[in-house]
Amino acid sequence: MFSLERTETCEQIVKKSRFRAVAAPISGEQDVRDLLATHSDPDANHNCWAWRIGQNYRFSDDGEPSGTAGKPILQAIDGQSLDNVIVVVTRWFGGVLLGTGGLIRAYGGTAAICLRAAGTVELVAMVDVVIRVGFSDLALVKARLAAAPGVRVASEAFLDDGAELTLAIPEAISREVARSIADATSGRVIMTFQP
Repeated sequence: MFSLERTETCEQIVKKSRFRAVAAPISGEQDVRDLLATHSDPDANHNCWAWRIGQNYRFSDDGEPSGTAGKPILQAIDGQSLDNVIVVVTRWFGGVLLGTGGLIRAYGGTAAICLRAAGTVELVAMVDVVIRVGFSDLALVKARLAAAPGVRVASEAFLDDGAELTLAIPEAISREVARSIADATSGRVIMTFQP
């Protein structure tokens, strides 16, 4: 699965109606509400949208005939194997009726063009891990973590006898990283995998 690197915008004219798509990465429903508030134009005829976060998704036709706007936008997201993405397509009516098929092509097509123009990043399943390490092993543990691809240190807190590191480790290598750290410190490090 992939997501977007950044927000992307594109426009096209279909039989005198102007369609503007805004595609953006999201991490939760609060992002959805914020982006809808920011990118919906109250002066436009329709602000149709769709979003997907994992198995959760929603879409809206915003007054267009049922199934002609939100669903085609969601299909554009799914068709490009994207996740954690919202697309808002705004329409300013140009005086020519597009019909059901024309609306589906216009909304879905505008969303697809915008998504293809946006840069994507691969989504990697991560595991949260908390490590408690003594000062004597801290430099060694940090070196092992730096050598592991994709590991991020989310936070670091110093204690009386060492440090507590909160990490995000790619799920595919999490057991390998844990074994490497345990071997390097002869098991002196306490690692807790978070649910």
